[in-house]
Amino acid sequence: MEALAQVKIGFVTPWYGVDIPGGAEAATRRTAEQLKQAGLDVEVLTTCIRDFYADWGQNHYRAGLETINGVPVRRFPVEARDRQAFDQVNWRLMHNLSLSPAQVQTYIEEMIRAPTLYDFIREHAQEYLFLFIPYMFATTYYGARIAPGRSALIPCLHDESYARLDLYQDLFHQVKALILHADAEKELVSDLFDPPPGQIQAVVGAGVDSDFHGDAGRFRQNYGLLDTPFVLYAGRREPGKNTPLLLRYWQRYHQESGSNARLVLIGPGDIDLPAGQHGIIDLGFVPVQDKYDAFAAADLFCLPSVHESFSIVIMESWLAGTPVLVNGHCAVTREHCQKANGGLYFTNYHEFAATVDYLLARPALARRLGAQGRRYVLDNFRWEIIVDKYKQVLARMLTP
Repeated sequence: MEALAQVKIGFVTPWYGVDIPGGAEAATRRTAEQLKQAGLDVEVLTTCIRDFYADWGQNHYRAGLETINGVPVRRFPVEARDRQAFDQVNWRLMHNLSLSPAQVQTYIEEMIRAPTLYDFIREHAQEYLFLFIPYMFATTYYGARIAPGRSALIPCLHDESYARLDLYQDLFHQVKALILHADAEKELVSDLFDPPPGQIQAVVGAGVDSDFHGDAGRFRQNYGLLDTPFVLYAGRREPGKNTPLLLRYWQRYHQESGSNARLVLIGPGDIDLPAGQHGIIDLGFVPVQDKYDAFAAADLFCLPSVHESFSIVIMESWLAGTPVLVNGHCAVTREHCQKANGGLYFTNYHEFAATVDYLLARPALARRLGAQGRRYVLDNFRWEIIVDKYKQVLARMLTP
């Protein structure tokens, strides 16, 4: 471990900030902060792009060095790109359509152009161990290939069309280490990329802030839910998180079951609610303490997404003692439910309706599942555990 004191740890990510929504973005920031607090020489190398939803060819932040929550952040400017050409190719990927070699090249070249970031990595490669997150962005694709022997990839991998592009094969093969969030993610890496013998492959997980307290009574009082059972969804409301599926299932459930239960939605993003509401309460973006209160007050938390490599919100629900219901087609969240014995999963509407009914009718069982989930989080994902695992991987990376 002494050798770690002689090297800088550089997190390389396309955008960075304290107010950027998204699980991978928040996990990157908190991991960098925690490693810095643990005594490692941590920096973040990123672009001047505001966030995922901004124009990736536009500089929002000033280039240069700043400090955010104690972590030095180096921002590098991006250059203009052909956004229309990228969007046309990306649309095909989003709809699982094949690409020609020329279209693949357009996809990666017209995504994010940050040549000075790559120049910096090239010029300072021997001073750093680089942690690239996530896999699909140009900052990772170009950056990790500069000094692969000093690079680790934190892929945040999902089973999706992007992962099947041939251009990522060399990326996953060349890096010194893969830092993964779950066993299911490691299995997917093996299936898609067949990593070479000798590569470091560590299932580290992700750190979770566990010191928050949610006030169930306050949430129910403030939002008029005193005697009403409710299922909670918290997170971005968008197709990528499968919220349209959740709304369709809930509308049908509300019509067919006659239940007085409500579906409460919190988080950013625009959604089209079904006409007549159907027992849906949309609170939009709420203060973070209200989110914690909501986790504590909910009878059940539902995450319909199939594209998760970890899921912070599941862990927050369990920390509040609330069981979870996840999409059985997501290997990672299903794995968490099975290991924790902290919830159930569904693969179609009938299973969704049956599991909601089952848990709402058995509050004592639901509380027991929530308590088991809380123990699972505390046993595996407290920050001191995750920091120690990162230190072990980084030390191994320094070994010839």
